[in-house]
Amino acid sequence: VQLQASGGGSVQAGGSLRLSCAASVRRFSTYGMGWFRQAPGQEREFVATISWSGLTADYGDFVKGRFTISRDSGKNTVHLQMNSLEPEDTAVYYCACASNWHTPGRDQSLYEYWGQGTLVTVSS
Repeated sequence: VQLQASGGGSVQAGGSLRLSCAASVRRFSTYGMGWFRQAPGQEREFVATISWSGLTADYGDFVKGRFTISRDSGKNTVHLQMNSLEPEDTAVYYCACASNWHTPGRDQSLYEYWGQGTLVTVSS
C-alpha cells in the first residue's frame, strides 16, 4: 500500500486548503481512512477519519466544524477540506489507511499504512 499526500502549502489565517491522499491499494473502498498531523515539537494528533462507506466521519475536538473529510472510492482518494485556518493548524499532515478496520476511529495504532506527509503553514 502506498499513500501519496498532496495539497499542502502556505496560507494566511482565515484561508483554505484542500489536502488529497491518493492510495495505491486494491480494496480501497473497504478501508477506513484518516488524517493526522504533527506540529514541530509536538506529538502526532488525530485530525479526521472516515469510514469505508463514507457515511461515518469523526473529527478532532479542535476542528470545530472547519474541516471536512471525504472520499472518492472510484479514484482511491481521500480529501481533507480545511477552512478558516489558524496559525495553530501549522503542521505536517499525514493520511493513513486502516486496512483491517472499516471504521477505525481516532486510534492511531489501528492505521497500518501512512503517507509521507504534506506541510501546511498558516501565517497570522
